[in-house]
Amino acid sequence: MARRKNTKKTFENIEVLDAGSKGKGIGKASDGRVLIIDQVVPGDVVDVTTYKKRKSYYQAKPLRFVELSPKRTEPVCQHFGVCGGCKWQNMAYEHQLYYKEKEVLENLKRIGKIDVAETKPILGSEKIYFYRNKMEFSFSNSRWLTESEISSGTDIKDKNALGFHIPGMWDKILNLEKCHLQEDPSNDIRNKIRDFATKNNLEFFNPREQIGLLRTLMIRTSSTGEYMILIQFYQENKAKRELLLDYIIQEFPDVTSLQYVINEKGNDTIYDQEVINYFGQDFIYEEMEGLKFKINAKSFYQTNSEQAYELYKITREFAGLTGDELVYDLYTGTGTIAQFVAKKAKHVVGIEAVPEAIEDAKANAKLNGIENTSFFAGDMKKIFTSGFIAEHGQPDVIITDPPREGMHKEVVEQILSVKPKRIVYVSCNSATQARDLQLMDAFYQVDKSQAVDMFPQTHHVENVVCLRLRE
Repeated sequence: MARRKNTKKTFENIEVLDAGSKGKGIGKASDGRVLIIDQVVPGDVVDVTTYKKRKSYYQAKPLRFVELSPKRTEPVCQHFGVCGGCKWQNMAYEHQLYYKEKEVLENLKRIGKIDVAETKPILGSEKIYFYRNKMEFSFSNSRWLTESEISSGTDIKDKNALGFHIPGMWDKILNLEKCHLQEDPSNDIRNKIRDFATKNNLEFFNPREQIGLLRTLMIRTSSTGEYMILIQFYQENKAKRELLLDYIIQEFPDVTSLQYVINEKGNDTIYDQEVINYFGQDFIYEEMEGLKFKINAKSFYQTNSEQAYELYKITREFAGLTGDELVYDLYTGTGTIAQFVAKKAKHVVGIEAVPEAIEDAKANAKLNGIENTSFFAGDMKKIFTSGFIAEHGQPDVIITDPPREGMHKEVVEQILSVKPKRIVYVSCNSATQARDLQLMDAFYQVDKSQAVDMFPQTHHVENVVCLRLRE
């Protein structure tokens, strides 16, 4: 059998010129190909080895740092470099913002070929750590071992872990000691649950063999100080389940909501599972500008509450509402934006594919005493039709906040046939946003654009644009 040819190459003294897709570093190899480099910061000079070759680029990892970038900062987390959660912790925050904004503007120009009349500076997050209101951790009886543990030669008996998946490895979990993404009591809850479960021989899940008791832990917190804990069990074992849940109540008596799921399927998603309330109420409240939102275990809510408020304020400002407008809020989710803009509009119509989210939206509107909203569930391209508009009215303003893949072409075509005076497009993926804006360019001018950083220490960024119907 012929041996596979080793195609790895080494390149020396490579200057990292830019931050590219998914936050990776960009350099230039001596043969003219682009180098996409892991775990570097623009301004670093490195020797690299390649591990994947394509026609126009290599993927590479650093072998040696010749010179460190002045844009660097010391990562605060002990798990940085192994955990995939905060890949930009080694870059100072002002530089993170620069590269996020640069990516958005380049996508608008290169993909969308868009001329933006006014580009507002990116809005950074006041909190750059401990900003997430929802975290999900996985249990595993086969944790990720560090290089030092492997090389030590010692027989490691405790292989239980409660933490995050190692990037690219679905069955390996990094055991977390302290995570900088969610405020306390998150770290305390996770660590105490793991220690108690280990001490009491509660079996941690093995995804390869599909055996074990404990699958996942979800913690939701809110700006009101309430918090929710949800344990996902692989199988029912009343004695062991109640042992753990009663311990949680004893250790965290102020928990607002303690729930559990028995999930025997092959994957961890709970959206098709029954969530059972064990202690407290089955929801927590989030508040924003006097509005209350009831968040249950399955609810979608922006994961950075404080920055979501800033994002929604920009959205409302870009919409330019006077109180006389009929607004359509496409991909409304649980109706947060719809209710946030309702006091400035005549009426708001929200449309969303997930029926449970629409039920949440209706319940929250009732809770807040908002009577000028209507919510409808259905596939966007099937529900947002000429017949729907004839029944519910011609929108003056459309707000759209689609998922990462952007809007379906038929939805874009429908918007163009409706011709609202203004469109506010909120996006978590400026590449698909730019593609959609290009489709609308013949009819709409992009008046304003502003990037908003919802996820410090990562390459992710939101962008809001305001479009005006061309005269």
